[in-house]
Amino acid sequence: MSQVSEQPSYPPPGRPVTFGQVLSCCGSQATVGVLSSQMSEDHRATVGKFIAIRIRDDVVLGMITEVEAAPGGAGSGYKALARVDLMGEICRGGGSSWFRRGVREYPAIGDEAVMVSREDLKLIYSKSTSNSIEIGHLQQDPSIAACVDVDSMLSKHFAVLGSTGVGKSSGVAIILNEVMRARPDVRILLLDIHGEYGHSFGQKAHVFGLSNLRLPFWLFSFEEMIDVIFAGRPPVAEEVEILAELIPVAKATYMALQQGGERAALARKGPRHMGFTVDTPSPYQVQDLLWLIDERMGKLENRSTRMVHHRLMMRIEALKNDPRYAFMFESSNVAGDKMAAVLDQLFQLESDEHGITVLTLASLPGEVLDAVVCAVCRLAFEFGLWSEGAAPILIACEEAHRYAASDRTVGFAPARRALSRIAKEGRKYGVYLGLATQRPAELDPTIISQCSTLFVMRMANDEDQLLLRSALPDAAANLLSFVPSLGTGELIGIGEGMPLPARLSFRTLPAHLVPRSEQVDGDEMKQANLSRPELVRRTIERWRKATTAQPGPQKGGPREAGGPEFDTDAVERGLEAIASERLPQRDRVPLDPARYSILKR
Repeated sequence: MSQVSEQPSYPPPGRPVTFGQVLSCCGSQATVGVLSSQMSEDHRATVGKFIAIRIRDDVVLGMITEVEAAPGGAGSGYKALARVDLMGEICRGGGSSWFRRGVREYPAIGDEAVMVSREDLKLIYSKSTSNSIEIGHLQQDPSIAACVDVDSMLSKHFAVLGSTGVGKSSGVAIILNEVMRARPDVRILLLDIHGEYGHSFGQKAHVFGLSNLRLPFWLFSFEEMIDVIFAGRPPVAEEVEILAELIPVAKATYMALQQGGERAALARKGPRHMGFTVDTPSPYQVQDLLWLIDERMGKLENRSTRMVHHRLMMRIEALKNDPRYAFMFESSNVAGDKMAAVLDQLFQLESDEHGITVLTLASLPGEVLDAVVCAVCRLAFEFGLWSEGAAPILIACEEAHRYAASDRTVGFAPARRALSRIAKEGRKYGVYLGLATQRPAELDPTIISQCSTLFVMRMANDEDQLLLRSALPDAAANLLSFVPSLGTGELIGIGEGMPLPARLSFRTLPAHLVPRSEQVDGDEMKQANLSRPELVRRTIERWRKATTAQPGPQKGGPREAGGPEFDTDAVERGLEAIASERLPQRDRVPLDPARYSILKR
């Protein structure tokens, strides 16, 4: 250990206070001896503080990651030893100063260490481009704004990580609001699984849920449609084969009918030559698919095979008449290619006003959430692919581990593949990904490894911290030791979007913009001061209404806003199908002879 050189009692005017000297340097780390004579309340060398090491006219910047008492105590001339991670340089020349990442010239033994001045911090974290966004302030100096390069953050994806209750949702809202301001050309779609962001963006938000979302069933890929029909359960192989054969035929039938063909003629010659596949995003009608299944069933002689067709028809009809699936099947028998309207609804492609689309997944049936997320992500990627990135799209996914779990036996594999495809290839086509999760260890490592900007909030789980530590360089990984002790709203910003890894605090959102879960008519029921029995009665009434189709108007008249038409016969047929599957042979309910006379041969 080198001897301490004599220091002046007072530094020259305008010169930062020297509080220590470099004692050793190894790779990206240095050890600084903190001088006893220069310690004060205004210049405390503590964990998390930035320091500067002078090398002639330039300075090397570092962050203190560990402080310990110096061997020998005050008699050695040092009060403490500080471990410092070296992160960048401020260069001076030609009357100007600039910051650059990395260290090109390392400090030598005896070089002076000073606390970074406010001017140097402003130089590092100032808005480097017109697209820089301000998300909060530095923890070391609250007067200095924490800015992020939005282009680097978006093009290489980003993630907000943190446990429940640390301000993660507020942080996501702040980041997305700033992206809208700095990059109005980017279309943002937020997948809101908890229904808490609807009011967080003011008039800029376009909120869609069960009541107003329209995502036609024919836009779903074959895998997604199978997941919907079988409600996430393992599919029946025979029924899947029927659908794989007849869905392309239904699409060709629809196209031919739109061009003036007749169904009877199509049935005789078959429309397979038109070249549709099960995944072609082309419209077709449910009634055409059911008609094709029924026609094929009529040509069969084996009773068990006919029952396979019958059960498949009942599954499709049950979905078509379930009010919870109206967003998919409400116009299932209405002609018209609405693909452009659906894309505009999701991504605001035809609107000149920048904003954000909030897709409230909490209002949708839980059985189809994976398929809906998969379909939306796939549509975003394929639109970017075929438009060659003409309209940039950002997919912000809350609770991302729910759709792309690291455990391959959990969740919906196509949804994981859709998110992974955006993570790996999306930036080439202007499709970006923003993730938010409280369990990064449960998120597919392939996806999170593609996120080059991380906003890490308080996390206590050892597995989550280990995952992050393995994914970051040594200089940044040491910052993760702060993570368990971060306060609410505090974070460690790391990666391409940040000039330097730093400890930050998100700015405070106005109370009316803070994300919070919303319940339909919740305030109204609370304000009514209902008795317990009346509260239970109304709750049950709303509960049943959400899953019960309302009677529709007479055929040909306008439909009420209450929901899809109620088909009593379809419900009865669905109940009979369920009974025929689950009851013993001797107890099975007989089928309707008028509708299924062919089955009684």
